[in-house]
Amino acid sequence: MTPPTRRTVLTRGSWPEARRIASVLRRETVGGVLLIVAAIIALIWANTPWAGAYTAIRDFHIGPSALHLNLSLSEWAADGLLAIFFFVVGLELKREFVAGDLRDPRRAALPVVAAVGGMAVPALIYVLVNRSGPPGTLDGWAIPTATDIAFALAVLAVINTHLPAALRTFLLTLAVVDDLLAVTVIAIFYTSELNLPYLAAAVVPLALFALAVQRRISSPWLLVPLALVAWWLVHLSGVHATVAGVLLGFTVPVVLARGESAEHGLAERFEHRIRPLSTGFAVPVFAFFAAGVTVGGLSGLTDSLGDRVTLGIIVGLVAGKLIGITATTYLTAKLTRAELDSELAWIDVAGVALLGGIGFTVSLLVGELAFAGDHTRADHVRIGVLFGTVTAAILATIVLRARNRVYRALDEAESRDDDGDGIPDVYQHPQTPH
Repeated sequence: MTPPTRRTVLTRGSWPEARRIASVLRRETVGGVLLIVAAIIALIWANTPWAGAYTAIRDFHIGPSALHLNLSLSEWAADGLLAIFFFVVGLELKREFVAGDLRDPRRAALPVVAAVGGMAVPALIYVLVNRSGPPGTLDGWAIPTATDIAFALAVLAVINTHLPAALRTFLLTLAVVDDLLAVTVIAIFYTSELNLPYLAAAVVPLALFALAVQRRISSPWLLVPLALVAWWLVHLSGVHATVAGVLLGFTVPVVLARGESAEHGLAERFEHRIRPLSTGFAVPVFAFFAAGVTVGGLSGLTDSLGDRVTLGIIVGLVAGKLIGITATTYLTAKLTRAELDSELAWIDVAGVALLGGIGFTVSLLVGELAFAGDHTRADHVRIGVLFGTVTAAILATIVLRARNRVYRALDEAESRDDDGDGIPDVYQHPQTPH
């Protein structure tokens, strides 16, 4: 009798998916470097004698008041530019679950569960740290729940580690699901006043946009105005405008017709066009306006680190993500009687979990929403996010660099193409030991 095949988790996926993931990660890495540079410039500028100029630029208002769009530049970045980022998130997530390896529920379950655990545990830690704090501090419970994939990939590029395909796919998918959950949290918990007529009106341009893309109409002269009207109405409804980006992304079809590749679908084409705008401009500009916090010297930094809000964010991002992602991945494997892929070890999962603690962009956005109007606490949020992100990045570097020899061997195996057909041999003969 043939023994039953043992189930494994974090196995290597298909070659088309690995190739697509590698392409996405290369583009995100460039965006991550730009994001880091923008954040560093803002942080340095805000702590120089010319900090007033930075504040003046950040708080400069522009836009038609008649349309309720007279916003500061920082608000335009958070409400407008990040909607572009979340549009790409919507495209990416839909493609993963419609045409990617994650259309298989068994493969999709692990990163989804890990993302949920990676959000729940940091939120719980934040609440525990701030449960007896001053009134209003619990409003920031969602700040340490996000993962910034661009920042994380920039860290991977800097440390030059050869992360295996299975871990790269796991990290990207986890981060995308994380972003979707984050925007859901924003829509539900950070909507202070809901204007139902405007929200109902937003359905019209959303439906027209969906109808157009389902009919394979890709003209920007039609789609961009519809998207802008949908964004404007969602903004007026009181729901954060980034939600419009995700909803618009979800409407775009992934595949063309039976038998045709998803690589030629509108979702793939839109992603190729818009991702450079998102990673190369939208996210770095938001980071520039969001990261500029005046530390106030050593005493100011000490005061900030002594605040429970700051501590809750730091511990949530570092310990919360590590525990949440690693524990849920381990428990999922045990409950499904699966084993970790023989090429990997649980320390590899812990390294990826630490990368998940790099929660820059969306964490800063949630912080702005949670403590709008409270400038002192907002500054403490920025310090907490920056400190937690850097700490998680350093710890992830230590763990992953220690395993880089193993990763290099796996990378060589995943690149080897002895028959010269352009497809690595491990994807054609997955049962071959390597």
